[in-house]
Amino acid sequence: MGKFEKETGLKRELRTGQLTMMAMGCAIGTGLFLGSGLAIGTAGPGVLISYALGAFIVLLLMGCLAEMTVAHPTSGAFGTIAEKYISPGAGFLVRYSYWIANVLAVGVEVSAIAVYMNFWFPTVPGIVWILFFAAVLIYVNSTNVHTFATFEYWFSMIKVSAIVLFIIMGAYVLIGGHESSLSGSENFASSDQFMPFGWWGVWVAVFISLFSFLGTEQIAVTAGEAKEPDVAVPKALKATVFRLSSFYVLTMAIMLMIVPWQSAGVDKSPFVKVMEILNIPGASGIMNFIVLTAALSSMNSQLYASTRMMYSLSLGGHAPAFLGKLSNKGIPAWALVISTLGIFVAAGVNALLPDSSYAFMMGISMFGSIFTWLMIFISHLFFRRQWEKSGGRKLPVKMLGFPYLTILGAVLLLSLIVSTWFTPFRMMLQFGIPWLLFLLIAYGIWKKKNASRTQRSTNNNHFQ
Repeated sequence: MGKFEKETGLKRELRTGQLTMMAMGCAIGTGLFLGSGLAIGTAGPGVLISYALGAFIVLLLMGCLAEMTVAHPTSGAFGTIAEKYISPGAGFLVRYSYWIANVLAVGVEVSAIAVYMNFWFPTVPGIVWILFFAAVLIYVNSTNVHTFATFEYWFSMIKVSAIVLFIIMGAYVLIGGHESSLSGSENFASSDQFMPFGWWGVWVAVFISLFSFLGTEQIAVTAGEAKEPDVAVPKALKATVFRLSSFYVLTMAIMLMIVPWQSAGVDKSPFVKVMEILNIPGASGIMNFIVLTAALSSMNSQLYASTRMMYSLSLGGHAPAFLGKLSNKGIPAWALVISTLGIFVAAGVNALLPDSSYAFMMGISMFGSIFTWLMIFISHLFFRRQWEKSGGRKLPVKMLGFPYLTILGAVLLLSLIVSTWFTPFRMMLQFGIPWLLFLLIAYGIWKKKNASRTQRSTNNNHFQ
């Protein structure tokens, strides 16, 4: 059985609209609603350039991913493709790194949930909310995929509608519909500088902006459960990238014109701060509810992605066989159970570092995702070369500017990864480098044991 044929146990029930909303649901989370405050504080108004550059990198990534995913729509997605076109070891590294990234990203979201709930219940420990909402979303993920997708669709719809409403309200304020001495383009240069921390601040904020886009690649993971993936996947990828780019740049611009950038931070969502400045009765509470919904939706999607990646690892023989078993509802139940690990990590971090748990969890969760993105670019170079050599069928979707734009995307990502060592996010590499070394050792041990098992089986068959 081939690498792609064995991942056929999941039910194909997801449509284009659901794929798009699931990817946007994963991406529109704390990266925009809470992490944007961290980005603004790092780059000042120049954060607009940071988000534009981040969107460009993601656009290149989606071009590569669309081409490969349409050719091979499986739940293992880019991990399975790396295994086939680069090496089994590369597939092992990608799938486990993406799994741990989503597992820890779930922890990032629940850390943010604790921040949001503190708005209403300042005396209740954050760990209480982490465990409560974790239980709810584990239940949702244990139902059938159609129920999960419907739930995620409407959660995402709430977020998208809220962002559109925010843009409309912000525009109303900026054209003079609201008396506010704080609003206007003068806030872009309140310190007489568009880039108060120079190009370095803008570059570092690109790294933070990428956290806002994480999750767009999830469409490739959902392809294994998509109806007509040849049509649904490329449409969903294009729609997701362009909608996210528009939302992020417009939202950040409006936010910066209303809230002085020096007020940004991660103690409270910048969206909530805007509502407080506008003095709209009850609006800050409503917005806090929306950003809470955003975090729950993003956490829900990441739990889904990590579960499917562990399922793929099991089917590939890289994880215990029981993790590849499906429930009666077609859900990899045991893979779901082990993928909740990040929730408990977040609960522990929140208890030990209540004031900095969000930034800490974001830093360590980033490595697996950024490494996966880098490997997607590299996999695309190998994929296209081998596909053209083999004389395979004509690709229905092709990446423009190949190989130059693929190489550009890889170089930009690699440069960002190296740059993080000189920023407060060096924890990403401090976690990521030992993680990769651990995986390489684990793969070497697995490969050796698997070779011995194969040899024994061959010897037994020879003497029978």
